[in-house]
Amino acid sequence: MSQQKQRQRIAGGDTEGAQSTREPGWIAPPVDIYEDSEGVTLVADLPGVTRTGLNIRIDQEALTLEGEAEIELPGEIEPLHVDTRTTRYRRTFTLSGDLDPTNISAHLKDGVATVSVPKRAEAKPRRIEVQPG
Repeated sequence: MSQQKQRQRIAGGDTEGAQSTREPGWIAPPVDIYEDSEGVTLVADLPGVTRTGLNIRIDQEALTLEGEAEIELPGEIEPLHVDTRTTRYRRTFTLSGDLDPTNISAHLKDGVATVSVPKRAEAKPRRIEVQPG
């Protein structure tokens, strides 16, 4: 499958074919996408991921969320068998041309990442005042 088809298009594109990140060891986190007149907001569930374990990057029109959650063992417990010590999340989205990738903001609280991508000024709806006759 091509990389373009693996991405989910947001804001002005289709939402079919969300990337499931088929690479071994990666989990595609659930993401809610909201659009309003100001831009697009992505809310990703990344349980166990801290701010230092979260990586958000833009590469041309691709927005990638990556996070790594470490599983801490309590006290002096030593495991006999461990399938995985970390959980790694990755999800990639293709941004439409209506969005401004230079002004993205992101917040992380309690394992929920909120990424806001504003619309370009020329793409925002505006009111046209009608002049009399």
